[in-house]
Amino acid sequence: MNAKEIRQLFPILNEEVNGNPLVYLDSAASSQKPVQVIEAIDDYYRHYNSNVHRGVHTLGTKATDAYEGAREKVRQFINAHSTEEIIYTRGTTTAINLVASSYAKANVSEGDEIVLTPMEHHSNIIPWQQVAKENGATLKYIPLQEDGSITLDDAREAITDKTKIVAISHVSNVLGTINPIKEITEMAHQHGAVVVVDGAQSAPHMKVDMQQLGCDFFAFSGHKMCAPTGIGILYGKKEHLEKMEPIEFGGEMIDFVGLYESTWKELPWKFEGGTPIIAGAIGLGAAIDFLEEIGLDAIEQHEHELSEYALERFEQMEDMMIYGPKKRAGLMTFNLKDVHPHDLATVVDQEGIAIRAGHHCAQPLMKWLDVSATARASFYLYNTKEDIDSLANALLKTKEYFGDVF
Repeated sequence: MNAKEIRQLFPILNEEVNGNPLVYLDSAASSQKPVQVIEAIDDYYRHYNSNVHRGVHTLGTKATDAYEGAREKVRQFINAHSTEEIIYTRGTTTAINLVASSYAKANVSEGDEIVLTPMEHHSNIIPWQQVAKENGATLKYIPLQEDGSITLDDAREAITDKTKIVAISHVSNVLGTINPIKEITEMAHQHGAVVVVDGAQSAPHMKVDMQQLGCDFFAFSGHKMCAPTGIGILYGKKEHLEKMEPIEFGGEMIDFVGLYESTWKELPWKFEGGTPIIAGAIGLGAAIDFLEEIGLDAIEQHEHELSEYALERFEQMEDMMIYGPKKRAGLMTFNLKDVHPHDLATVVDQEGIAIRAGHHCAQPLMKWLDVSATARASFYLYNTKEDIDSLANALLKTKEYFGDVF
C-alpha cells in the first residue's frame, strides 16, 4: 500500500482549509487518525461501553478483554518480556513523571548525577530538574555537535560512577537526530545507571525493540501514532517496577484497603489508579494493528525518502536555514531569513498547509541554536512528495510576499 492509498484511510485528509486541500505536515505534534481507529472507538462506545476489571456482566467482560488485549498488542509492538512491564499513562509526559516521582526520588541522592542532552523536550528536562532540587543531585548535559548530534566519546565522558540516571530522547522532536540508545544504555549500565528513553518521536516511525535497545524505561504517546489523545505507555523493566511505589492512589490499583493500611495490586495495575482510559487503550490497540499492517520498516523507509527529498528542495532555496544532521528522522526544522516562524506558518496556512512554529517545547535547544523559534514540517506515512512540493512553493510565495513588504 503506497502513501496515496494510505491517505484514503484518513478522513480528515479529504478536508479543505482556507479553500485549499489540506496538506498536514505536523505529525510530530499529533498524527491524524485512520478510519480503523475511529471505528474501533465508536464501536466501544456504541456496543460495549463499560468499566473494566470491576464487573462480571457481559459488557464489562468484553471491555476488559479489549482493554487488556490492547496491552498485549503494545507488548508485542515494542517486544517487552511481559504485559506486567506495560503501564498505561496519559502520554509520554505522564510516563516520564512517573519514573521521576517514583523511581528517581527513591534512588537518587545528594551528589548523584542525572545525565541529559540539550535537545530534550521540556517533558524530559523539567521532571529531572525537580528531582535534582529535591534530592540534591546534579544535572549534567552531553554536549551537542555542530549539526545537533551527540558522540559516544562525549557520552562516555559525561556518564560516570556518579551517574544514576541517563534521560535521553530516542529522536529529537526539533532536529530529527536519532540517538544511539543501545550504545548509551550499555555505557550507562557499566556504571550502574538506569536509562530513561523518551520514545515519543521514535515509536510511531520505526521498529523499537526493548530487548535490542536494553533501556530500563521507555515512554511514548498514542496520539503521535494514529491513536487517540490521552493515552500513552510507560515500559519499565519488571525488576524496577516491582520496587517502585505508585504515585496515584485510589480505586483500581489496590489489593486490600483497611482503615489504617492498604496494599497494592500486582503489576501493571498498581500504577493505574482510577478508572483508566479505556477507549484510548482500545484505540491504541487498533492503531498498532494498522501500523503493523503497513509495516514499521516500510514507514521508516518512506519517511527517510521524504526527508531526503525535502532536504534537497529546501537546500535549493535562498535564505533558508535548516537545522539538524543530514541523517535524520522524518521532519525538517528551518527558518526563512527575515521572516518570523509564526508569520511563515500563518502564511502557508492560507495555502491549506499545516506546519508547526515556535520553540517546540525545547527552549534550551532554541538557545543553543541561537534562535527564539523555528518552523517545522514533520512527515508521516500518509505524506507524499507532492505535499513537500506544496510547502516549498508556499515558502517561495512567503519569501516573495515579505520581500515586497520590506
